[in-house]
Amino acid sequence: MANYDILGNIAIVKFPEKMKKKEKIQFANEFLTIHPQVKTVVEKKDKVRGRLRTIKTEHIAGEKNLIAHYKESGCLFKLKIDSCYFSPRLANERIEVARQISKLNNPRVLVMFAGVAPFTIIIAKNAKTSNIVSIELGKECCKYAKENIRLNKIYSGVDIIQGDVKKIVPKIKDKFDVIVMPRPNLKESFFSDALKVSKKGTLIFYYGFSPESKKNEMLRELEKEAKKCRKKIKLLNVLEAGDIAPYEHRYRVKIKLLN
Repeated sequence: MANYDILGNIAIVKFPEKMKKKEKIQFANEFLTIHPQVKTVVEKKDKVRGRLRTIKTEHIAGEKNLIAHYKESGCLFKLKIDSCYFSPRLANERIEVARQISKLNNPRVLVMFAGVAPFTIIIAKNAKTSNIVSIELGKECCKYAKENIRLNKIYSGVDIIQGDVKKIVPKIKDKFDVIVMPRPNLKESFFSDALKVSKKGTLIFYYGFSPESKKNEMLRELEKEAKKCRKKIKLLNVLEAGDIAPYEHRYRVKIKLLN
């Protein structure tokens, strides 16, 4: 059984390993008939890799095109699928975080690992904020982030910064009321970097990856990192935010700074 994601006009399909090319083409052509909004079907050839979270694809059917035009929560996004990470499976996460931020009084928000700015834009369109700083390592992602800001008619209040969070964050003098961390699935947590620009009362939405059996270990590591940084934190809640393997999940951890 093939697994797939639809990004507007493009379907990205992960086929079973033993599936023959002829069967893939037949599946793709049937898919195009069933989903008329989809114009291109590509095969995902490998796992998402590295801090840029890029994928390799191979054209299977339809138009030969890698530029996706996607709509989510009333917002428009444009991106090149093989050079810009984007998961439509995080749609509910993005709008839920935006709704929680909308309950705050004009917060200053930092989005780390911002990609083509889906969290940034959905927060900007659904919550009243004083400023949103959006940091992304990938140059191509930042190019599309700026284009997406224009597509969604956001004329002020958002700063797109291209660079490594470990280098950019120490240069930021102000503190944030909210920090959103849709981080890559890497060993490095980057939590200490977020703590550098936190203050008493700051809310952090941290995304961590862990097998079910090691979830508490992941949470203890966050508490240890905070202690090393001389920060006290309170874990407000921990929710599953998607599966990445059998019995292994992405978790959204909502954290409050106590000092």
